[in-house]
Order: sequence, then structure tokens, then C-alpha cells
Amino acid sequence: MTERGPFGNAILAIDAANGDDPNTITVRGEERPKELAHAELMTEWVNRLDPEADEAQLLAARAHHLRRWSLPREEYPEGRAGYLRWRTALRKQHAAEVAELLRDVGYDEATIDRVRAIVNKEGLGTDPAVQVHEDALCLVFLETQLAATADRLGDDKMLDVIAKTAAKMSPAALALVGELPLRDEDRVLIDRALSAAT
Repeated sequence: MTERGPFGNAILAIDAANGDDPNTITVRGEERPKELAHAELMTEWVNRLDPEADEAQLLAARAHHLRRWSLPREEYPEGRAGYLRWRTALRKQHAAEVAELLRDVGYDEATIDRVRAIVNKEGLGTDPAVQVHEDALCLVFLETQLAATADRLGDDKMLDVIAKTAAKMSPAALALVGELPLRDEDRVLIDRALSAAT
């Protein structure tokens, strides 16, 4: 390995893997491989929410959806039960793949276990680092997927989606929603969902 050390090499390897995503997304005016863009936004939000975030938190943020496209949603049945099975399988896959990658660049098993725990959201509700991870996930969802999801589901269903998303977020993360670059109609939906929930 180079003088970058394990962290730098891990970030490069994660980004290289996610850079192969055949799906693209336009984020802040630039079209990028979807999971690479999501990983960069996750890292940005984790750093913003917790300026003292440690290496395990940052590695988990960068690798949270590592090669997500390799396990398509279409391989699981329609409906909520199929969706939940897919999400469970994804979490296991992401955790296994990031563990292998981190071993390859020289991380110890304790760090690898911590990264896997954050990716799997173990301790959500009791572990502050896992809450920061969840907050970042929600902020990335709102910034990058809210518009398309709202167009697909319609306002009534979307109000429920936003309310459920907001319920998972800390007050600190909710306070940052106003800074997201959103369409006016999506901001109205968020305001409606949040006011109905209070």
C-alpha cells in the first residue's frame, strides 16, 4: 500500500467500487455514478453532523451502500415483505463486502466490526454514531430521491413517507432539512408532513 495509510486506501477502494455503478444521478447539477454520489454526500453529512466523527463512522458512511446495484430490487417479490427482505440482504452484503475491503487495506478486526455495526445500524436509538449515520441517510434520501419518489407516489403517500423519514431523524438533522436544495413543491410537502406530525 502507499503512504496514504489504511483510511486513505480504503476510501480510494470504496470510491473505485462505487464508481462502477451503471446507474447515474444528477446531484447539485452534476451527473455522477449513483452510489459514488450517495457515498460522498453521506460523508459530507456525517462530518457536518459530527465534526468529531471517527474513522469507523466515516468508513461506514462511505461504504453504506457499497455496490448496491449488484443486488437489484427486482430479484425480490413486490410489496413490503419483499422490500424488507431485499433491504436485509443488502445490509448483510454491504457489511460483508466492506469487511473484506477493510481487511485488504490493513484494518484490524475491532475497527471492521465497528464499521459493520454502523452499516447494519446496530444500536440505533442508543448509539450516537449510529444515529448520526441514520440522520445522514435520511438527509441524502431527501436531497437525492425525494423528487422522484414524490412524482412516482403522489402527494398523499409521500406525506406518509416524509413523516416516517422525519421520525427517524434527530432534531439536529431535522434542523438541516431547510438547507437542502429542493424543488418548491417538495419543500411544501415536507412542511405539510412535519406540521401534521407535531
